Amino acid sequence: MSILLVTSSPRGAASHSTRIATEFAEKLVAADPSNTLVVRDLVANPLPHIDADYASGIYVPAEARTARQAEAVGVSDVVLDELFAADTVILATGFINFNISSTLKSWVDHISRSGKSFAYGENGPKGLVTGKKVYIVLASGGIYSEGAAVQFDHAIPYLRGVLGFLGMTDVDVIRIEGVGMGPDAVTAALAKATAKVDAVVAASQGVAAAA
Repeated sequence: MSILLVTSSPRGAASHSTRIATEFAEKLVAADPSNTLVVRDLVANPLPHIDADYASGIYVPAEARTARQAEAVGVSDVVLDELFAADTVILATGFINFNISSTLKSWVDHISRSGKSFAYGENGPKGLVTGKKVYIVLASGGIYSEGAAVQFDHAIPYLRGVLGFLGMTDVDVIRIEGVGMGPDAVTAALAKATAKVDAVVAASQGVAAAA
């Protein structure tokens, strides 16, 4: 199994989402040494925002692109190749102003390409990125999975929507929430997230043993 880990929190080593997602990916590899891991760190190596050369270049045949168009589209090609090669995708992000990080949004922009990751047909759009298991690891200072603040969670609905549009409908969420509510809340949130990760890893071992 090929695992793609995408991390995006600007907090670096202090990031709860990066920590849990990385541990998750490493545990999956440890559980089955045949698993491979590709890491895309969007903080250490941020993707450029899509620009005019990208927007025009994706509609131009490769041999007719300018050097700048080829460079811009080439970035998208690389991240798309990583995505298509993965069986499992782990996306890690902090909850920033009620949504995902801008670095992760740039990744979404680069993988969302007509004719590559989705296509329009007689019956409307069709996602072309299929057969993936996706985990979203989201860290937030408050509680947004329930209660009055649910309405402010634009991160999970957005990711589920865009991933589903591209064909990735098997999506689970691992929340690390309430980390802004004091040390005890942080400990509890990390423990809950780790327990969910461990349950997924244990289940994957069961599936591997049965295969």
